Amino acid sequence: MARQAAGKWLIRIEDIDPLRQIKGAAQEQIECLKAFGMESDEPILWQSQRSERYREVLQKLMSSGDAFECFCSRADVIEHGGIHRFCVAKNAEKHPAIRLKIPDITIGFEDRFQGRFSQMLGTEVGDMVIKRADGFWAYQLAVVVDDADQGITDVVRGRDLLDSTPKQIYLQDLLGFRTPRYAHLPLICDKAGNKLSKSMSSCPVDPEDPIPALRQVWQCLGQSPDDWPKEQSPERALRQAIARFDAMKILSHSQMPTLLQF
Repeated sequence: MARQAAGKWLIRIEDIDPLRQIKGAAQEQIECLKAFGMESDEPILWQSQRSERYREVLQKLMSSGDAFECFCSRADVIEHGGIHRFCVAKNAEKHPAIRLKIPDITIGFEDRFQGRFSQMLGTEVGDMVIKRADGFWAYQLAVVVDDADQGITDVVRGRDLLDSTPKQIYLQDLLGFRTPRYAHLPLICDKAGNKLSKSMSSCPVDPEDPIPALRQVWQCLGQSPDDWPKEQSPERALRQAIARFDAMKILSHSQMPTLLQF
């Protein structure tokens, strides 16, 4: 989609949760993408190097009164219905998280593949954490700031992140950032219906033999197997596939159940 639009395709390493990171894993992923013919058109952005920028935005939100300190634990919030609307902390001696104040507002957008999606932020999301109590940055803040700073015009990602989008749009509006266009893809699942992911210990693709995985993903995106190039070089195959790729075929898949099994 990026290449057909004569745009740039970027890699971002979202490494802001060191407690969950495996040493060397990010670099392995970068090398794997390279083996599949996918290299970033700009220098790779590492979120772990962006703390000063996130702190600048956080201070702006605190100064405007749109963000506040919160001592509520996860158990406190669950005890009060699971949606944070006011602080109910039983222990105010620990380090606070920073939450974004969420009004009773409905945010909707038109997704390229999923159609119209709306969310009542006050009742469905509540005041969301933008900096965790352990001092780490929250994904929602980091991704919104990075999308703006990198000039992202189109976000293409999995269907499992669809419900993150309205809260990101609200934060974009609050900060005066441009809202990108969004396209959420159907997920690829195993026979039990579980999304293939690291958390499920799914087997990784093989960087030594990229073509079979590329061909299979091509078909999972609704493309005809006959249109996949015969080239055995990932770079040459992808270059030829750009002209044959039809995003409207993804649209027909997205109207089916979200989970694609293979």
